[in-house]
Amino acid sequence: MNQSKLWTKNFISISLSNFFVFFAFYILLVTLPTYALDGLHTSASQAGLMTSVFLFSAIISRPLAGQWLERAGNKKVLLTAVILFAGASLFYFFPKTIAGFLIIRLLHGIGFGIATTAIGGIVADIIPASRRGEGMGYFVLSTNMAMVLGPFIGLMIMQQWGPQMLFSLAGMVALGSLAAALCVKLKKPKPSNQIEVLSSFSFRGLFEASAVPISIVGGFLSIVYSAILSFVSIYANEIHVASVASFFFVVYAIVLLISRPFTGKWLDAYGPNVITYPCLLLFAVGMFILSKSSNAFTFLLSAGIIGLGWGTLFPTFQTIAIQDAEPRKRGLATATFLSIYDTGMALGSFLVGLIAAKMDYSSLYFLCSFYVLIGVVLYYFFHTRKKKASVKLKSEQQSRVQEI
Repeated sequence: MNQSKLWTKNFISISLSNFFVFFAFYILLVTLPTYALDGLHTSASQAGLMTSVFLFSAIISRPLAGQWLERAGNKKVLLTAVILFAGASLFYFFPKTIAGFLIIRLLHGIGFGIATTAIGGIVADIIPASRRGEGMGYFVLSTNMAMVLGPFIGLMIMQQWGPQMLFSLAGMVALGSLAAALCVKLKKPKPSNQIEVLSSFSFRGLFEASAVPISIVGGFLSIVYSAILSFVSIYANEIHVASVASFFFVVYAIVLLISRPFTGKWLDAYGPNVITYPCLLLFAVGMFILSKSSNAFTFLLSAGIIGLGWGTLFPTFQTIAIQDAEPRKRGLATATFLSIYDTGMALGSFLVGLIAAKMDYSSLYFLCSFYVLIGVVLYYFFHTRKKKASVKLKSEQQSRVQEI
């Protein structure tokens, strides 16, 4: 009975640590470019570097973090990363030039990349195997809540009290992540595992091969999600529903909160295909409705459908990446998944920006709805067919053993 318990002190603590890390991330994500333009009087391209440098450093640090998790253990890597993340958060008060801010963003991104990788590896270990889909769904909900609250509170504080109060809040939130991480109690890794990995560092070892196929599917679809994050508020102005633009991700999160108890249990009971194919279709339908929105109702309706679709797909894909890896490789599998996912997000922001310059946002989102449908085909070839082939091979091998 203890083995199937989900809401343990460790699970709650690591989820809170994850929430605070992403809360600090989103608080600064939406406000620093504006501060660079208005406070530092930089160009738009320089302001954009605030986000690009952060994401780049997070992406390159994650594969390394995956191997560090095997070498040093989850808890040590987590605490080191969160201390770096919190320390960098406290330095935003000091620089007066864009160069100084970019150095801090580089360090902050490294801390973020390693911390989120370590957190993902830890949560994969502490969630009971029989409830992994349900547990990952609830865990990712902590990220979704940060995504909703971070931009909203960050912009409000920036407008009402200015950048110094904003930096103070970011620092306190990051310290909250450290406090929550300190509450996580993990068993010490087995010495045999440590010895095995100490002599196995290699470039190929930076990625977990079993997690790559589903990670590519996630990275492919994250391009569409980046189009939502980057341009949905601008699109709301274009279709004259700016008054409800801030509620888009609120509706997104509410639908996730309501659906999570069911979708996670269905994933554990029936497998990923039962969840993935309907959610891919919902994601495509949501994008189509968004592209045709002309009033607040359809705009927010699309938010709910996209939340049910993409909001369920992300933890499902991450669960698949973890389940397909060996137990000691779960941290590396998490790093592989998040690295490829973030690469898709970073490329998506750039590519979608180029496309958006050539067409209106309604047409852009219309094309995105068909792009998501390509993801159905991609998922079939990269996961469903591959899984069927693997099951068939195992069955044939068992038959041969029985014959012998």
